[in-house]
Amino acid sequence: FDTAGRQEINEPLIQELKELKEFLDPQETLLVVDAATGQQAVSVATHFNDALAITGIILTKLDGDSRGGAALSMREVTRQPIKFAGTGERLDQFEVFVPERLAGRILGMGDVIGLVEKAAEAVEAEDAARLERKLRTASFDFNDFLAQFKMMRRMGPLENILGMLPGMSNVQGLSVDEKQLKRTEAIVLSMTKEERTRPDILNARRRQRIARGSGCTVTEVNELLRRFDQMRKMMKSAGKMKKMLKGLQQLHR
Repeated sequence: FDTAGRQEINEPLIQELKELKEFLDPQETLLVVDAATGQQAVSVATHFNDALAITGIILTKLDGDSRGGAALSMREVTRQPIKFAGTGERLDQFEVFVPERLAGRILGMGDVIGLVEKAAEAVEAEDAARLERKLRTASFDFNDFLAQFKMMRRMGPLENILGMLPGMSNVQGLSVDEKQLKRTEAIVLSMTKEERTRPDILNARRRQRIARGSGCTVTEVNELLRRFDQMRKMMKSAGKMKKMLKGLQQLHR
């Protein structure tokens, strides 16, 4: 049974909740707390626990900027566990609370466990192995870029993913330009399969056609191709460096 939300504590409210609890005789009495509320949540938790003897806490809006530090104080004053956490509005974003994740968030270490779990859910092992092989051999093309883009989309909002990376939760104003991401995807989707496989054939006429098809400017198309070319060069350099290191290791044997 979900009672109406309240922002403040008053005697009529407490009395109403006591009567509801007596009538319903619930097995669990869970307090739902907004992670962004801060230390005010401690006062709320104390009052509710004194009046209703709660059996646990649900921490919501952990997808926001708040680190959820008040959770420690609430656990201390109520002596009741945080049982569930909400990271969004969808049903699959309501999950069993994992203390290690919150600890990492509070310390600015991100949520690597959660990130790995999201990746495992979104990415097939075979696809990941193929992508890794492509990256290692610098044969990564726009078809792979598109596949990787879709994998990341399945993992959820990119801002949430970035916030899970160590150190990134400390970055103020962390945001992802979703419109820019959609434009990038539109540019790649406007290419033919051959063009995605062989971006070197993208001459001026082809670029103009892609710009018209994607609703972007030729400048945006050129910029994406420039960044993609830089990425491929970095992959090739990394591959050469790996071979050199392997050769040096063999020389010392």
